[in-house]
Amino acid sequence: MLEKIRTEVVRKLIHLLIALSVPLAAFNRVMTVALLAGGTLAYVVFELLRFNGIKIPVISPLTAIAMRNRDRGRFVLGPVTLGLGALLVLLLFPFPAAAAAIYALAFGDGLSSLAGRLWGRFRPPFLFGKSVEGSCVCFAAVLVSTGLVTGDIRPALIGALAAMLVEALPLGDYDNLAIPLITGLAVTLVLRCAA
Repeated sequence: MLEKIRTEVVRKLIHLLIALSVPLAAFNRVMTVALLAGGTLAYVVFELLRFNGIKIPVISPLTAIAMRNRDRGRFVLGPVTLGLGALLVLLLFPFPAAAAAIYALAFGDGLSSLAGRLWGRFRPPFLFGKSVEGSCVCFAAVLVSTGLVTGDIRPALIGALAAMLVEALPLGDYDNLAIPLITGLAVTLVLRCAA
């Protein structure tokens, strides 16, 4: 159990780092898009090399530490979908919604998994093995971060609800795409309706 928690902590620390793309994009959106695209592409190359037995310093050991049991013997897809999720919302949505979507990915998804692993007790069937506690943490994290980004409770509530519902689905690594895209869309629509 301790090994699973250590793996999850490492994974979620990496997950939380995607939040740095928001201040970078506020400074220079084009540069941030280029960094996310380049970083994701570099990871794909490094992971293909690792998968074929060629170890890359820093990247290969970090991937091995953060790897879940389900990823053993496979290409580890999570970092690819994480980078693509942030990249897509920066390309598709205006800044407040893109920032809220990236924070939903970093904090909502990142912290919900950790909370569920550490404190999750109630796992009703409709959450597909995930916990009520983790879902509540997702909702709270997205509510706070979106509220801070937009300064408006309406997109914060709708964004938090959207992120929580998507996070509860059994999407595996593809939640890194679905959470920011659905959250970004929800926040964009609410902000447009309020304007």
